[in-house]
Amino acid sequence: MKKILASDGLDQTAVKALEEAGFETVLEHYGPDELLEKIGAFDALVVRSATKVRKPLIDQAVSSGRLKLIIRAGVGVDNIDVDYACEKGLTVKNTPNASSASVAELAVGHMFAAARHIHIANVTMRNGEWNKKQYKGIELSGKTLGLIGMGRIARETALRAQALGMQVIYTNRSGHKPEYEPFRHCTLDALLAESDFISLHLPKPQKEGYLIGERELSLMKDGAVLINTARGGLVDEDALCDALDSGKLSAAAVDVFAEEPANNRRLTSHPKVSVTPHIGASTKEAQLRIGREIVDIIKEFFA
Repeated sequence: MKKILASDGLDQTAVKALEEAGFETVLEHYGPDELLEKIGAFDALVVRSATKVRKPLIDQAVSSGRLKLIIRAGVGVDNIDVDYACEKGLTVKNTPNASSASVAELAVGHMFAAARHIHIANVTMRNGEWNKKQYKGIELSGKTLGLIGMGRIARETALRAQALGMQVIYTNRSGHKPEYEPFRHCTLDALLAESDFISLHLPKPQKEGYLIGERELSLMKDGAVLINTARGGLVDEDALCDALDSGKLSAAAVDVFAEEPANNRRLTSHPKVSVTPHIGASTKEAQLRIGREIVDIIKEFFA
């Protein structure tokens, strides 16, 4: 019987489907050292963002001779050394379709929160304050949304923004200009200068440095809003806080952080920041879809 380790959890419907198909599934999160000891007992490893699959773990898995498949239950695979794993003969898969709608809806939800001060008004009212005059907001309709990256999640976000009456422009890291009518492609610098809202939809870069740092923040419109539901490490968090403090940006929304669990209190407690604890794919619907994709991948791989 093939043995599957779902180290960061798995929807129970998927667990049941795997068991019915003859697979043993273990739902257990091991720390890095313990995972090194345990990995040799499994044929497949399913991870989310919490478990890091780096070279030492891959080497240990290969030396045991049993592990053959690694699945990222989600879109981004930057917590896995994919090229190295493939070089060592392991197969790496992800579930790119399952959570796109959920992450897109969270990005739009954060846009509403930032535009109407929902995040901070909720806090101050719980403290007994009635700050009605301080929370004059803006409408999303008629504003320009700039999408950095134009993959599945960004396209889902674009459709929702369009339905709200927003103008959508986009760019991507490769510079390739795919046609996504009626959305307009432009350079990164042009997008930064034109957008009222900017939403990130890229994996974490392999090279050192930030996608959004002091230079990029300085190019943005005064009063712009930055949303990151993609990956921690894309944005210089200190530079972002500086831009919020100076009034260069009116607000930011952050679901992903350079270190998780997030420990940058300057960012997470900032009154101009709407924050969530990396919950982009945390919907019932997305978890069901992710589970189904994982079951299909495993059954096909071990058929």
